[in-house]
Amino acid sequence: MDILAHRDFSNSQSGQQDQAADLSTVTPDAAPPTGHVSTNTALHHIGFVMEIAGSGSQVTLDAGILSSLVSHKDPSIAMAGQVGSQIKIRVGSTWLLASIRTQKLHETDHNVIVTQVDFLGEGDEEKLTGKIYNFRRGVTRYPVPGSEVYAVSSLDLKQVYAADARAHVEIGTVFPTKDIRGALYVDAMLGKHFALLGSTGTGKSTCAALILHKICDIAPEGHIVMIDPHGEYSAAFKDNGALFDVNNLAMPYWMMNFAEHCEIFVTSSGDDRQMDSDILARCLLQARSKNRIAETIGKLTVDAPIPYLLSDLTNIIQNEMGRLDKASSSAPFMRLKNKIDELKADPRYNFMFSGMLVGDTMADFVGKIFRLPSHRKPISIIDVSGVPSDITSTVVAVLSRLVFDYAIWSRNEAQRPILLVCEEAHRYIPSERVAKDSAVRSILERIAKEGRKYGVSLGLITQRPSDLAEGVLSQCGTIISMRLNNDRDQAFVRAAMPEGARGFLDSIPALRNRECIVCGEGVSIPIRVALDNLEEEKRPASDDPLFSVLWQETGGETEILERVVRRWRAQGR
Repeated sequence: MDILAHRDFSNSQSGQQDQAADLSTVTPDAAPPTGHVSTNTALHHIGFVMEIAGSGSQVTLDAGILSSLVSHKDPSIAMAGQVGSQIKIRVGSTWLLASIRTQKLHETDHNVIVTQVDFLGEGDEEKLTGKIYNFRRGVTRYPVPGSEVYAVSSLDLKQVYAADARAHVEIGTVFPTKDIRGALYVDAMLGKHFALLGSTGTGKSTCAALILHKICDIAPEGHIVMIDPHGEYSAAFKDNGALFDVNNLAMPYWMMNFAEHCEIFVTSSGDDRQMDSDILARCLLQARSKNRIAETIGKLTVDAPIPYLLSDLTNIIQNEMGRLDKASSSAPFMRLKNKIDELKADPRYNFMFSGMLVGDTMADFVGKIFRLPSHRKPISIIDVSGVPSDITSTVVAVLSRLVFDYAIWSRNEAQRPILLVCEEAHRYIPSERVAKDSAVRSILERIAKEGRKYGVSLGLITQRPSDLAEGVLSQCGTIISMRLNNDRDQAFVRAAMPEGARGFLDSIPALRNRECIVCGEGVSIPIRVALDNLEEEKRPASDDPLFSVLWQETGGETEILERVVRRWRAQGR
């Protein structure tokens, strides 16, 4: 059908349209003819289907009709035709919903707008009211070219976005409506991982706190571990979380596996690194075998989390160095011994390498970190801001691996799923162009690929999705995207988003603060949400400083400097 013949086509079908009665001119204030649907569900014809493809199609819209609807009292109808808005198409007794992805003016008729749309799903039509109900994803029956296109009302969206009986948390209001709540399905979101993305200053930390608070409210006996690299979240979860930092973490060094030992103890590179690693493996196995627990284990491995004394390890290294039949020089032995002695003597590393951490406290440590039992404080905030930067990634690697290993070795027990949330995830799972392989990257990539099989959920929070390792974002079943200013980040998210959400991508750079687009398993269909306000005491300590206000204040600088220098020299102690 020629695109310019739409109006004639519309007129020729007027006798068959007893459900709409000249749909292009129906207004909510007009009295409906006898036998038609009520005025508050009046249909607004805005265009026609021109071309059908498997995942989307081409639709033409009447610019004049769209202009007349701009002032409509229903904000959803007022937005009709805009990028990111929805349209509906009747196919038999069902309504097919689609999202508008692109717009362009017709080459010759400037009253016609050509749009590309992505199909979202379908719902049944209620015969008496014409409303959509029983909405579900996917399309079972496609429209044919020439089918009429209608604006979607807020009543329609209320049915589409209405949360079903599955466990869910409401996080905000669906844009552009005033009262339709946006909900995340907890099991679907956590079962297949999620990612929260957004540039600095868009409200990303507050959004993360909001979602985690809502989950804690419905699951007070849950098990959530959050890696907090900036110390922001302790203030937000002081009432319903367990807070850990270098002063009370007490993470035993012997819980590291061999790869993590190498990251900390082995300082050389190239061929020397392989030599040092071989020596460390031999000596570490001997040190672990000295513990009585090793006697109960048939075949001891270097990765087994069995307590050992650092002094035993250094003595064994010393003895190995003194052997006459050793194949290498004394240099690698001295490098290992000096590094271990350095860690023991440095008070900054006491939270991990203290002589007080040699007892078998593994069950206690795992229990307190994983909230087993949770005592109605289901979230652990691990503040690693005070951890020396050279071992921060190893500390995160140990915590992450413990989550995964616990899930593997507890398969025959009553299941206790664990959610691991990583703030600044691009630090720990960097792409190959940013950093080389590391223990933390390996374990987090493995959790992303295999975690759901064992009841481990991964939540990634980052401002630089383009710096994440390839494929990790695509493992996240739910993507929550706030404003992203960088073109490269936008392109990265575009590649990870499902087909039906592509229409929302153009609005990512235009999102306001505390607005987000959610797509994937955690929602019925992609939605744009204005997030709820979070109470002051539940917000993370991440507010930007107000320079114009703070630079008006003075006084007390001498005392401030004295206190800061004291803490600086004591490294926070």
